Amino acid sequence: MASQAASTASQAEPLLDQLYGDWWRELPTSNERLRLVASFSRPIDLVELEQLCDAVGWSRRPLRRVRKALSHSLLVVGLWRHDPRVPKLVGFARCTGDGVLDATIWDLAVHPLYQGCGLGKGLMRVLLERLRAMEVEKVTLFADAAVVSFYEAQGWNLEPRGERCVFWYAR
Repeated sequence: MASQAASTASQAEPLLDQLYGDWWRELPTSNERLRLVASFSRPIDLVELEQLCDAVGWSRRPLRRVRKALSHSLLVVGLWRHDPRVPKLVGFARCTGDGVLDATIWDLAVHPLYQGCGLGKGLMRVLLERLRAMEVEKVTLFADAAVVSFYEAQGWNLEPRGERCVFWYAR
């Protein structure tokens, strides 16, 4: 079973590289170049995810519930700083849905030290490209009011009544 999972992971990684290339980014606060690895198949370490969520100011959720939410998600993508000694989760996004008609993006997080260099936009692009490949017809997203401008700048529209930070992506 472990060799099958490793085989699946090794097949998924070249697909991401083929579609999106290596993610090299300059940190906004230094001249350091980073190699980042994005994956839909690599397991998310719950402790690393909790640290990332703490860093972006999200409220804590019980790890058993987070584990269950991840297992019920349609797509989960992680973004790790490439370090052969200690991988570090610096970005994360997930969505739920039926995989045919609708999908909803619930969580998108990039560690504050890595914000401002296009990683959040990159994670959104990766998710949307995968959803397009699945031929999902409609994508919605829930976001905090403080980050509405981030999504508006990418072409998302506030829901018609303007009552919530709910957006949809028109194909």
